[in-house]
Amino acid sequence: MVARPAWQGHLKLSLVTCPVALYSAVSSSAQVRFHLINPDTHNRIRMVATDPDTGPIERSDLVKGYEVSKDEYVLFDDADFDKVRLESTKTISIDQFVDEADIDRRYWDDPYYLVPQKGPGAEAFVVIRDAMKKAGKVAIGCLVLRGRERQIALETHGAGLVAYALRPHEELRDADDFFDDIPQVKADKDMVEIAARIIGQKAADFDPTQFRDRYDEALRDMVKAKQKGRGVVSAPEPDDTNVIDLMEALRASLKGPAKKSSSAKKPASKTTAAKKAPARKLAAKNKAA
Repeated sequence: MVARPAWQGHLKLSLVTCPVALYSAVSSSAQVRFHLINPDTHNRIRMVATDPDTGPIERSDLVKGYEVSKDEYVLFDDADFDKVRLESTKTISIDQFVDEADIDRRYWDDPYYLVPQKGPGAEAFVVIRDAMKKAGKVAIGCLVLRGRERQIALETHGAGLVAYALRPHEELRDADDFFDDIPQVKADKDMVEIAARIIGQKAADFDPTQFRDRYDEALRDMVKAKQKGRGVVSAPEPDDTNVIDLMEALRASLKGPAKKSSSAKKPASKTTAAKKAPARKLAAKNKAA
């Protein structure tokens, strides 16, 4: 299935403009999704818009309302929203360029792919892209997306650009409100050194292909089990660990998982073998009889 653009308009840098399309870089189609079912009739439940006085009503006949006081609303229809026309509704105007490190990682949000539309405007897109790549900067602009004006960051990626919606400053909670209650404890230097060595042992290259949603996988296994009539698939919970001696736990972690005991593979003792011998002889006598 061909992806549908989330937004279409123009990318503008000073006097250079080109038509572009914005596509979501994230797909959620692979996730397990459920519908509401009536267990008595096995019918899928439909959500019907209902007026408490007149009953069901078509969604196409509804308008939006903003509550200005208790049970009082200002109404808006599609024509009203069309009157709110900002430049960012159809144009991503690049306002400034910054270093990527200057953007607090908490502000980064949804990623999108920005590509040029077919036609003569593709050359202008390539000029903007290559100039950004040469400067090594991230472009900052804004656009109206899904009914909100969003600040976005643009960076080069391969032959195109990746646009990241940036969270507004007022939506980001102050970290001090949560971190101020963390007790002021001075960490033991030896413990920090051991923990640092554990980190070194676990150092690896970032590989997102290794990430998987194990909860989603468990749901899929449950779906397959129910299809086959085997009931629910259960997974045992891990044992709780009560760490009493932190230093000992760190040292044990540094050594890695304990090796399995080899006692199970030891041959039986002579005493055990001797005890089993008479039983075999007795069985042989009974068989002969």
